[in-house]
Amino acid sequence: MAVLEGLLPQMPPPLTLLGVVLVLFVLYLLSSSSGVGKDPPGPRPLPLLGNLLHLDLKQLQVSLCELSKKYGSVFTVYLGPKKVVVLAGYKTVKQALVHYAEEFGEREIAPIFKDVTNGHGVLFSNGDSWKEMRRFSLSNLRNFGMGKRGGEEKIIEESRYLIEVFENFKGEPFDTNQPVNYAVSNIICAIIYGSRFDYADPAFQKTVDGAKENIRLAGSAEIRLYNMFPWLRWCCGWCLVNRTQILKSNKNIIEDIKGLVQGLKDTLNPQDLRGFVDSFLVQQQEESDQPGSYFHNNNLAFTVNHLFAAGTDTTGTTLRWALLLMAKYPHIQDQVQEELSRVIGEREPRVEDRRNLPYTDAVIHEIQRLANILPMSIPRTTSCDITFQGYFIKKGTMVIPLLTSVLQDEEEWETPHSFNPGHFLDEKGRFIRRDAFMPFSAGRRACLGESLARMELFLFFTFILQRFRFSPSPGVSEDELDLTPSVGFILNPSPHQLCAVSRI
Repeated sequence: MAVLEGLLPQMPPPLTLLGVVLVLFVLYLLSSSSGVGKDPPGPRPLPLLGNLLHLDLKQLQVSLCELSKKYGSVFTVYLGPKKVVVLAGYKTVKQALVHYAEEFGEREIAPIFKDVTNGHGVLFSNGDSWKEMRRFSLSNLRNFGMGKRGGEEKIIEESRYLIEVFENFKGEPFDTNQPVNYAVSNIICAIIYGSRFDYADPAFQKTVDGAKENIRLAGSAEIRLYNMFPWLRWCCGWCLVNRTQILKSNKNIIEDIKGLVQGLKDTLNPQDLRGFVDSFLVQQQEESDQPGSYFHNNNLAFTVNHLFAAGTDTTGTTLRWALLLMAKYPHIQDQVQEELSRVIGEREPRVEDRRNLPYTDAVIHEIQRLANILPMSIPRTTSCDITFQGYFIKKGTMVIPLLTSVLQDEEEWETPHSFNPGHFLDEKGRFIRRDAFMPFSAGRRACLGESLARMELFLFFTFILQRFRFSPSPGVSEDELDLTPSVGFILNPSPHQLCAVSRI
């Protein structure tokens, strides 16, 4: 019961709870006795609670990895009354997401995300609306710089602003969280809106900080419980504080986005598109007489919100891990900076330098592997009945592709739990690709901003390491730097401060 300790300060009346338990127990019996095919193995669930007593809700990915050691690479757990199939290990996850891409290609939309998005946008939607928004988003992200020279120039410009902020700390300890997130956020803002924002802009700060906090709360134990038992909101309020905060914050963010969109709409020139929003508005005008068009205001606002949040927090979090790991392992930082000095010197890095910086490239990849920021990916749901690796999985079953089990697969990585750039280098020190490197997931739901994220990570990292040496705060040794992640939907580093000492 330790996983529930501290989460139950108020309980509904006993008779109400008993009635709910009995109803869910009947539903559980009906849902778990289909008699069709062979179910994946797993620990025996309890009525209502499912396998909660086997799981640590604050480190769910760790619990699932432990269960995979006993039950194999395809197994079943019950998150409360909900049946979930977990996929573990590189071979199984790749087979499911790539070779069975259609069957495992739908998005599982948890109650909290249903509450927030109502099926709009590109991240938590399915069907034709999702297909249209993903196609349009991918095409226009590319048009406005993702993976292209225009995108490179935006990142280089933003790197200069970020370096100025770091310089202002004059080697004193500081929290990298906000400046790194603001810099990364400005890249997606430049692509979406056609312009960047000043780091001191209160509205910009509010949106970036609010989106990050929402992502953190979405991975909290309270929200995990709400997703398992959404009916709790009708009989008690103990799990609704985080939900209420998410809904309120998201409403404010959507209103701010709609305000920015209106400003762009008022100055729209179809012959001179500034970014993603302009392109969407033009498409909306062209389809204004088409009933059922997906190019409506809600899809625009929520798609922008999803691109903004996902495009900021994932890359920003990875960069913060990068700086922390450089301070933690100064000998690796030394080798990166030696290579940068030897190959680039004092000129600004460019994307084309990557092929001549194999060690630096390997370090960036290893940071992504070890940081493991989205350990359970975003859950899927099966689009049809399927027999997979000899097991029957019913249509509509929630599926968790356990990415942490891929990035730390002991059959694929020599030292899976250690920071080792050698994972991506051959015996001659040349960079090598690894099939089990899957931080962006795979298949039809793979991260649509992968090429942008890869460019951002390389350019921001090389710009920063070229100019600064990172170390712990005075009085803190490298060994004392904590690599334990904070609880959240995305795994951030625990709160910390670093010193950035100028090398130039």
